[in-house]
Amino acid sequence: MDKPLISVITINYNGLTHTLAFLASFQKVTYTRVEIIVVDNASKEDPGEILVRYPNTILVRNPLNEGFAGGNNRGMEAASGDYFFFVNNDTEVAENILDVLLDRSLTNPTIGLVCPKILYYDQPDTIQFAGFSAINPITGRGKGKGYLEKDRGQYQKAEITQLAHGAAMFIPKTVVLKIGMMAELYFLYYEEMDYCERIKDAGYTLWYEPQTYILHKESMSVGKNSLLKTYYMSRNRWLFLRRNVTWPLFFFTALYYLAIALPKNLIVYLIHSEWAHAKTYFKGFGAGLFMQNINDNLNLIQNEDRH
Repeated sequence: MDKPLISVITINYNGLTHTLAFLASFQKVTYTRVEIIVVDNASKEDPGEILVRYPNTILVRNPLNEGFAGGNNRGMEAASGDYFFFVNNDTEVAENILDVLLDRSLTNPTIGLVCPKILYYDQPDTIQFAGFSAINPITGRGKGKGYLEKDRGQYQKAEITQLAHGAAMFIPKTVVLKIGMMAELYFLYYEEMDYCERIKDAGYTLWYEPQTYILHKESMSVGKNSLLKTYYMSRNRWLFLRRNVTWPLFFFTALYYLAIALPKNLIVYLIHSEWAHAKTYFKGFGAGLFMQNINDNLNLIQNEDRH
């Protein structure tokens, strides 16, 4: 019997150097029945070099920057696979990545998503992701398992996790056909968490699989947030809670945000004289409160792109 086709989907946005390195790492992957789809989210740089070096790659040129969810959705629309592997372009993967994730997915039809161990590219002995707790329905925050710990083999047991990491998610196509594509109203941050909740609500489980890994080039020391990150973290945490917490519990969620979280964050920004971040945080909170769509906020993205 033929092995299933796996569609690897990654997004490029002005990150051609990372994308080419990602594609190079995939040439060593042992699983052979695979198609690689690169969705270019309206980059300023020409992504044509991808096809020059890797002509078998499927390049989707998106005329708009539709963010994480929109980019992945365009990739799914172009995909022919039985399984989708959503993976960041700023990663490099283990040779056994697809074999292991597929084997785990095939162990039980209730498995709706599998996420590998994620290590830092610059310090591959340090863990970024080894599972995740559930999002607290009041605060909108969760806790990553193993985060910034040295990898000494302490998280080598495959197990159910409450949330996946958006940098690497392996999902059967049957799950997507049942629950639909990702919610594009997020644009950046929390969209993978929203998708995880929808997968669980449909009766599936999420799994952490440590027998394979990716190396993520994200920095371990995050500096001062960009205005873009401030806006979308403020907007989307609230948006996630509005979509996933029901009454009467949501009353306490709203009370916490209005009485504690909103004043606290604004005060911190003002104490540090971060006036632009305070204004942007408040604007993001209002956008989440009134469920504003990304199309209402394109000016912010365009302004950030100039920096």
